[in-house]
Amino acid sequence: MNDLLKKGFHLGLGAAVSGKEKFEKLVNDMVRRGEISPSQAKSVVNERMQAWMAKGQSKDQEWNEQMKAKFQDQMNELGFVSREDYEKLEARIQRLENERGY
Repeated sequence: MNDLLKKGFHLGLGAAVSGKEKFEKLVNDMVRRGEISPSQAKSVVNERMQAWMAKGQSKDQEWNEQMKAKFQDQMNELGFVSREDYEKLEARIQRLENERGY
C-alpha cells in the first residue's frame, strides 16, 4: 500500500510540475510576442502559483477530513467509543453513584 501511495504522490507531483512548466512556457511566449510585459508575466505566474497552492491546501484539508471520518467509522465498527461518549458515560455513572450514595 505504501508503494501505491508513493506512486500516486509522484504522479500528482509530476503532473503539477508539467502543468506549471507548460503555463510558464505559454506566458513566456506571450512576452516574446509582446502581448504582455515581463512584469505582467511575473504577476500572472505569481497569481497562478498562489491559486494552485490554495487549491492544494484546500484539497489536502478535504482529504484529511475524509480520512479522519473513515478512521472514526472504522473505530466505531470495531466497537471503540469516542472520548466524548466515554466522558458522558463516566459523568452518568458518577451522577448515578452520587444519587445512590456510593
